Amino acid sequence: MNIMLKPVYIVGAGPGDPDLITVKGRNLLIKADVIVYANSLIPDSMLQFCRADAEIIPTASKSLEEILEIMIDRVRSHKLVVRLHDGDPSLYGAIQEQIVALTEAEIPFEIIPGVSAFQLAAARLQTELTVPELVQTIILTRISGRTQVPEREELSSLAAHQASLCLYLSAHHVENAQAKLMEHYPSDTTVAICYRLGQEDEKILIVPLSDMASITQKENLTRTTLFVISAALNKVNKNIRERSQLYSSHYKRLFR
Repeated sequence: MNIMLKPVYIVGAGPGDPDLITVKGRNLLIKADVIVYANSLIPDSMLQFCRADAEIIPTASKSLEEILEIMIDRVRSHKLVVRLHDGDPSLYGAIQEQIVALTEAEIPFEIIPGVSAFQLAAARLQTELTVPELVQTIILTRISGRTQVPEREELSSLAAHQASLCLYLSAHHVENAQAKLMEHYPSDTTVAICYRLGQEDEKILIVPLSDMASITQKENLTRTTLFVISAALNKVNKNIRERSQLYSSHYKRLFR
């Protein structure tokens, strides 16, 4: 008799705060037989939801092939497997390679979204990144480094939109990033340098764009750093009185 295999659950843990994992993600951790997790990015506090008898496998020192071998073996042994990623798996999660390999091995999988760092950054900054009459677009991107960005997505081209721009995985190249941003954003545009959001040593520094590189280097922020560049962060915009059309007295609405 052919017994259906359980899927691998690729779960977004969120930025690091155990309270910010989704209910579905937490419930899967509670039930999982095996948790294969990115220990270099996910704090151990996230494992508080796991069963005492669960097999917990850190992957920082393992190759992709080793990780896949473990997941496929445990699924074929009819275990419930969670592959735990930081943030949201769809953003710089390196899950495409896993999806291809699991599909080729005929292993079912399901992706559970997570809170991304840019969302927690906006919450910590107590701001909306899409302010009416000011900015209505959010760009999530990175600068070219070990992983190359397609030429059509080059940072200075994206900066030309002057949108709310959230820059991931770019602290090692912050001088280059600042130079490209300053081709289009005013030098006094507010930048939030967000380090290890949601974790115990979280740090957020608010600086003008012209100081983005020097402050990042002075603070020695080289990993797990997100830059948010937006006119929506400027202090003067705290006094904006322009209402969203959602709340306009002249707008006929179905939802509010």
